[in-house]
Amino acid sequence: MGRVERFFLNQGILRAKIDEYLAAHFYMAGYSRVEIVPVGLGTRVHIYAERPALIIGRRGSTIKRLQEILSTVFGLENPQITVSQPENPELDARVQAFRIARSIEMGYHFRRVAFTALRRIMSSGALGAEIKISGKLRTERARFEKFRAGKVYKAGEKVDELVDRAVAVAKLPKGIIGVEVTITRPGKTGDYIRIKAPEEAADFIKQVREEMEEAQPQRPEVEELIEAAEAAGAAEAGGEAAGQA
Repeated sequence: MGRVERFFLNQGILRAKIDEYLAAHFYMAGYSRVEIVPVGLGTRVHIYAERPALIIGRRGSTIKRLQEILSTVFGLENPQITVSQPENPELDARVQAFRIARSIEMGYHFRRVAFTALRRIMSSGALGAEIKISGKLRTERARFEKFRAGKVYKAGEKVDELVDRAVAVAKLPKGIIGVEVTITRPGKTGDYIRIKAPEEAADFIKQVREEMEEAQPQRPEVEELIEAAEAAGAAEAGGEAAGQA
């Protein structure tokens, strides 16, 4: 392995370690993710969390201690830390997973928590969401339950483009409850098919005809095909009007 490959590999491992540390220690703050960018005077660390105040601490005490840990333990050069909320916490899988786990630890029934989170996610514009809760839910025997709404992709390029997935754990006296949240964020999917009405089809044919006339003279056979399509659309529209009458 070359020097360049080894450098980027070490940077990726360092980011993963820092992410695991922040997720474990700022679980109650609804930690989401971290961005680490080297700058001229050191390293810029941007932490996203649902409740930034818990990371900042009283008079910045927590964030100062975190700055020392990032410098001494993880070897970041002069880390400059900023904390903010995610753009949309309701569509952040890790934030939702931590929120569900905290609610279960507080004693709320897992089904009530799951349905509330699912409703909140879908009302925020998600295309789909799935919540899986596993462990000793009601008896001594471990089991799991899934709660799903909308469209959730499991394979293909849409998983990389739209799907956000996270896992959290709730620690209870009877054991550990696992929480897995999968959210399909809003975006172009390209897998919805809608049949146009006859009026829309006629407008589309007219638009195509105008564009073809501007581009080049019409050939006789193309003209005949367009006229036939227009006649068919007019016939369908007339048939629907007669049926409604």
